[in-house]
Amino acid sequence: MNMEASVETDLLISTVRRFVETEMYPHEEEVDQMGYVPEDIGRQIEATSQELGLFACNLPEEVGGGGLGYGPMSLIEREYGKTSHALQSWAARPTELLMACEGDQRERYLFPAVRGEKRELFALTEPDAGSDVMGMKTNARRDGDDWILNGSKHFISGPCMPDFAIVFAATGADETPRGPRKRVTAFLVDVGTPGFDCREGTKCVSYRGYKTFELHFDNVRLGPGQVLGEEGRGLELSGKWLGMGRIWVGATCCGKAERILEMATEWAASRKQFGKPIGAFQATGFRLADGAIGLRAADLMVKDAVARAEQGVMSDADAAMIKVFCSEMLGKIADDAVQIYGGMGLMEEMPIQRFWRDSRLERIWDGTSEIQRHIITRSILRPLGA
Repeated sequence: MNMEASVETDLLISTVRRFVETEMYPHEEEVDQMGYVPEDIGRQIEATSQELGLFACNLPEEVGGGGLGYGPMSLIEREYGKTSHALQSWAARPTELLMACEGDQRERYLFPAVRGEKRELFALTEPDAGSDVMGMKTNARRDGDDWILNGSKHFISGPCMPDFAIVFAATGADETPRGPRKRVTAFLVDVGTPGFDCREGTKCVSYRGYKTFELHFDNVRLGPGQVLGEEGRGLELSGKWLGMGRIWVGATCCGKAERILEMATEWAASRKQFGKPIGAFQATGFRLADGAIGLRAADLMVKDAVARAEQGVMSDADAAMIKVFCSEMLGKIADDAVQIYGGMGLMEEMPIQRFWRDSRLERIWDGTSEIQRHIITRSILRPLGA
């Protein structure tokens, strides 16, 4: 890396780090206890993000975004990972799926999202179709030039009530060598459309304050201009987002693991038993050593995946490996930190229990560890015809 790039990288990291430490850290405990982000705090984070040029930094400059590539974005996501998702999600990065908007859709959805005037939800998961996307029951049928949408979604996450949702629905079936396969289409659906009920859903113990929404569709009429991308190509569209999304999960896990490890190290160095710091005992010191090894390996894996993505050669298995390794690395560091803190690690007055709760979700959302291992296994066996 040349010196100019290094200076720019250091500036980016320091800018995001100050942003997170000054605008988000002070509110973590309050948000965790209340279970929501007060709107004035969320809007302040949003405004500061816009002032710093971080809002919509993942989208191209040609549409008003920051135009940052995968490398810089991985650094940003790593710093954001150090704090609550409930807070950092207000520093919005609109989904790249909106780049599929065409014509009037750009004025109606893309540009307002880039300017922070509208918020979107990515609505794929259903009560009976989480990891099994082909089990999706939400469907849309043609009625002249329009579509009639029915079904429901849940565990759809976002920081606040959205303005519209990107909804995936079955619009038919295609014959394949493996049998019939549902044809899935993405739709842009405005909150407030007749028949569309969007409400807050169940509360999660991880990332308290980061909302989940339930979406219900009862004969919702959609015009032809509300199809995002091509009819029947919804899964391909979502795959572009999910692949890099798993890399960003890996990066955020590294950031959170670093913060937890630093806290555990300080505790192990200052807490004394039997006349010496507890970190001097192998049972504790080796936990720190294993955490440092895991974090270094995870950071290198993320860096490698980002390089592959920049070259256009990253595979689903690459993304799956990142998701599994980084989330499980974080889980071990968080659990070890609780053990190092002992009883204090589980006290509400201490932040470790919050990091422990938050870390647990990383092995579940954006595809469970079991699903990621299935993707990896498939990539190994399919070339051999198995």
